[in-house]
Amino acid sequence: MSEATTHDTTATQKPGFDEIVTHTPVRDVVLPGNAGTLALITLDNGFDHTKPNTFGPQTIVGLKATVDALRTRADAGEIQAVGITGKPFIFAVGADLKAVSQAGDREQAIEVARAGHAAFAAIMDLPVPTFAFVNGAAMGGGVEIALSVDYRTISAGVPALALPETFLGLVPGWGGCYLLPNLVGPVNALKVIIENPMNMNRMLKGPQAFELGIADVLLAPADFLEESLLWAASVLNGETTVERSTQDGNGVSRDEAEWTAALKAAKGLVDLKTGGKAPAPYRALALVEAARTATRDEAFAAEDEALADLVMGDELRAGLYSFDLVQRRAKRPAGAPDKALARKVTKVGIVGAGLMASQLALLFAQRLEVPVVMTDLDEERVAKGVGYVHAEVDKLLGKRRVSPDKANRLKGLVTGATSKDGFVDADFVIEAVFEEMSVKKTVWAEVEAIVTPECVLATNTSSLSITEMAADLQHPERVVGFHFFNPVAVMPLLEIIKGEQTDDATLATAFATGKTLKKTTILVKDSPSFIVNRLLGRFMGEVAKVVDEGTPIEVADRAFAGLAPMPPFILLGLVGPAIALHNNETLAKAFPDRFYVSENLRKVVGAKKSAIYIWPEGKPVVDPEVEALFEKPADPVVLSSDEVRERVLGVLADEARRMLDEGVVAAPMDLDLAMITGAGFQFWNGGLTPLLDREGVSEKVTGQRFLPPGAASVPA
Repeated sequence: MSEATTHDTTATQKPGFDEIVTHTPVRDVVLPGNAGTLALITLDNGFDHTKPNTFGPQTIVGLKATVDALRTRADAGEIQAVGITGKPFIFAVGADLKAVSQAGDREQAIEVARAGHAAFAAIMDLPVPTFAFVNGAAMGGGVEIALSVDYRTISAGVPALALPETFLGLVPGWGGCYLLPNLVGPVNALKVIIENPMNMNRMLKGPQAFELGIADVLLAPADFLEESLLWAASVLNGETTVERSTQDGNGVSRDEAEWTAALKAAKGLVDLKTGGKAPAPYRALALVEAARTATRDEAFAAEDEALADLVMGDELRAGLYSFDLVQRRAKRPAGAPDKALARKVTKVGIVGAGLMASQLALLFAQRLEVPVVMTDLDEERVAKGVGYVHAEVDKLLGKRRVSPDKANRLKGLVTGATSKDGFVDADFVIEAVFEEMSVKKTVWAEVEAIVTPECVLATNTSSLSITEMAADLQHPERVVGFHFFNPVAVMPLLEIIKGEQTDDATLATAFATGKTLKKTTILVKDSPSFIVNRLLGRFMGEVAKVVDEGTPIEVADRAFAGLAPMPPFILLGLVGPAIALHNNETLAKAFPDRFYVSENLRKVVGAKKSAIYIWPEGKPVVDPEVEALFEKPADPVVLSSDEVRERVLGVLADEARRMLDEGVVAAPMDLDLAMITGAGFQFWNGGLTPLLDREGVSEKVTGQRFLPPGAASVPA
């Protein structure tokens, strides 16, 4: 195949305020087999994959101009098809969220919606067959532009495809709520539009998107574009007939009962996850419901109205605030020292070989690619820890996420011993032993006798004082808190805690190491339980107090739909009652006036119960043995779920304000970033403090807002 003229109708477009324009240059490709000429649009903002293609106002104007020019050429018979692809590794990731956030009123918001629909409708109305060659990450508007064409190929190497809008507080509003259900049916569409976003914003990989019917063919990444063009030629010359089992008129059912059942199931999930307090997923459900019978124009107009309403709502602004935290603030941790002070880490020691230590060993080996030595009290524990790492590497190999050579290298990097002598040349040693101060002090005394004076000593403690832990050492300045969240491979947050004597070189090394581990790092002052566990401790303690006073567990749990990622007593089972009790006892010792330790929880731990609920038939039911342990108050105070929610939000506001006043973190944004990445609090709430501001709890309890109006809400 040969290439002819290159056209770029967006070359004269200049970026608007804060917009990185995605250009839409066109090159003509003469297809084999007398299939004709395909005009190939490449979405490209001029940067590498670290700055993905987005659709801002200038981009949309340029795209529409490009498509209008191609229509003229198609009418003249110059081209026989149009294709759209992305720059290397990136197709497109949706609307420019900065532009969305700049909409000052509803009319501006609806114009943004209409402009996107006009550009994408122009693609749909081209008089020649159209193709999308999805070569890389595709989200939001990137998926919707692909849905706007007639045929789609997708690379097996696509790492993420999603419609994440309801996770942020929006809807897929440039055709997604109409085109997707009419392509793949309501069940598969709602998986992408509702289920995945509601479950911590899950993404589809290329093969999964193909299996759902979003693409017509799955191709290998190595020669993806060339093979896509050959496939397009085969479609155009009639050699390939595309059959879609769920395509409208050839499989997508119009049966109202079928659509109703799918929507009912999706609504149940939304109710569970949001408690009815997030408008976006409900608007998305209504749009999908209407898609069964609506015309395209009717559906697009309804999407315009939904987008305009949601853009002018606080939940979206809180979602955009959250997005900014994880995309920008997370990459520039407040208070971190000059990265030039960081020492190089060429070997890592891990004290302990239990589950947490084993997870750490795997992570360090994968990300740092340096030798990792695990130690424990006996050969059996050591062998179990190293065996865990090897088994996890084998799983990665089985899923083809690592090559055989890489798997062998990773296994070779992780070794174990009962002696700490292997730490002699380590640059970074982290302990993951029993959460007891005397045990940790003993460990560090033993390690300090072996390692060099420059070796960083990092503790994975979840609640104990870094300053006290280092107090008896010859070099307390090289001790730092390095608190991971479980499971280590999944949870993004890493709290880095500065003891009173921790020096800048140690701190810089900790931040540099955390960055290499691909974690979100936040600097925390040495204080009981740090950020997440302190807030969760106040949260869980107050909920336990409410239940101890007489409110049923199930009523208390229902109060937090749409706030916490899961009900508190289900979370208690995940964390473990013993760990939760230890955290609350630590906090109650430090702050006896505010933190509550439940005697009922002590009974649960004493009875060695691992959870509050059991799951017969897949649904949670309070374990009768646990319920029997709970002492019933003589004069029970039974609150409604709304009353429980108000009371607990009040104590969270109080604790958050105290933490800021004490300088535990630099700003409210760090509290929110920690609760999003360490505790799974929702994007559309903004984490924690925007929710407290929005519901008036902040001012009621503390006399002031956490954030100025407009920071995570609609500007006044």
